[in-house]
Amino acid sequence: MSAPTNAEIERLGAATYLSLTTFRKDGTPVATPVWASKDGKHLYVWTETDAGKTKRLRNSGRVLLAPCDSRGGLQGAQVEGTAVVLDTASDVERLKTLHRAKYGLQFRAFDGFASLFRRARGHVVIEISVASPPSG
Repeated sequence: MSAPTNAEIERLGAATYLSLTTFRKDGTPVATPVWASKDGKHLYVWTETDAGKTKRLRNSGRVLLAPCDSRGGLQGAQVEGTAVVLDTASDVERLKTLHRAKYGLQFRAFDGFASLFRRARGHVVIEISVASPPSG
């Protein structure tokens, strides 16, 4: 994977939704629309500890990313990336701060409502490094 360009990080980080494609053990792609926040050279996604994408990323960190609408319809070119799961409380709090800054009241309402039903599921952060788009 080549180093990301600032333009690519900015393009993806500016999108309201990203299509995050993870891969099953047999290589089958699974795309999910997610909220993502940018911080430095990485993108960050917040999800439940036991979500399918979390399980798939623990097997393979390979991902595809593209801007999308809330239903996952692609709105730009896909790029490859790698992702790791971060699971400390400080990682989750840092991501919540990033999402509050980007999504405002929408994230606050979602987080508040989700906390009513969260039970003991817990959350993790997905840290994504993005490859530069192919040249030419």
